[in-house]
Amino acid sequence: MPQQVQGIIARSKGAPVELVTVVVPDPGPGEAVVVVQACGVCHTDLHYREGGIGDDYPYLLGHEAAGVVEAVGEGVTDVAPGDYVILNWRAVCGECRACKRGRPWYCFDTHNATQKMTLEDGTELSPALGIGAFADKTLVAAGQCTKVDPAARPAAAGLLGCGVMAGLGAAINTGAVGRGDSVAVIGCGGVGAAAVAGARLAGASRVIAVDVDDRKLATARELGATHTINSRETDAVEGIQALTGGFGADVVIDAVGRPETYKQAFYGRDLAGTVVLVGVPTPEMTLELPLLDVFGRGGALKSSWYGDCLPSRDFPVLVDLYLQGRLPLDTFVSEEIGIGDIEAAFEKMAAGDVLRSVVILDGAAA
Repeated sequence: MPQQVQGIIARSKGAPVELVTVVVPDPGPGEAVVVVQACGVCHTDLHYREGGIGDDYPYLLGHEAAGVVEAVGEGVTDVAPGDYVILNWRAVCGECRACKRGRPWYCFDTHNATQKMTLEDGTELSPALGIGAFADKTLVAAGQCTKVDPAARPAAAGLLGCGVMAGLGAAINTGAVGRGDSVAVIGCGGVGAAAVAGARLAGASRVIAVDVDDRKLATARELGATHTINSRETDAVEGIQALTGGFGADVVIDAVGRPETYKQAFYGRDLAGTVVLVGVPTPEMTLELPLLDVFGRGGALKSSWYGDCLPSRDFPVLVDLYLQGRLPLDTFVSEEIGIGDIEAAFEKMAAGDVLRSVVILDGAAA
């Protein structure tokens, strides 16, 4: 039987979010119902509310989540009721050309649940990133559930579902940071801070955090930055070069996604170095670089989408590192809040006061 739960929606562009009753259907073939325990408040949720991603209102917000599988539909074998899972928005198909070439992290046909959750009047909801986890329970494709060690605290583990994984993966997967490398990260919000942690975890000898906010730079130091640059006071490129013997860093990660920060990343890297763009640009942004500089500096210019992660491969490993004390996920949890505090969390996020506010839901007490 369909269930009625409480959830947070964005009903129209720019309108304050609302707590409403959400109807969650029984899982169909290939689907799962998950009891949500914790869900981070991400910039992407705010983009949905503001119409920056689309206009398929109403949106059921929330996507950085951990919880417990309650029920599964026909044909589901990878997870079962009672499994503790992190939700992801890349349920790979296994059939596209990327999957068949052994590169499922590039899957071109990721999918979500077929059925729709609705309001009480039958209005279909669009779940954020196919998840919709600002709710007591949510319906997802079973492939969006990644089983991990249940000892991991939901408020921390759930953050691997989006922003933290994007940053960690930008360093470890896309940037292929290795032992002894020098790394610079431009922009130290949630994603950039995670890139700092990822670079440190990968064995980088020098990790340079660049931001305009000293609070974020202080957090970056907690997460493994060996040096910091406040780019309001010091030119970012000159600062990176001064800290790397005048050469530039082996890997520079742009976690902002603006033309000016990308140029800083491009010119702040060493010859044959790597630039990784993980910050998300807006549609109107354009970039102009001298083609001779692109040719002459060599190396690689990469973009990182969701940290080039494969959840089934990466989430369990990262959770194990967290439980070993080698990955400080708890540092990213600035505050734990209730489901009615999301608008205030958006304001704190916009002001740069938090890395992540995390909503604790009723499922955490189950």
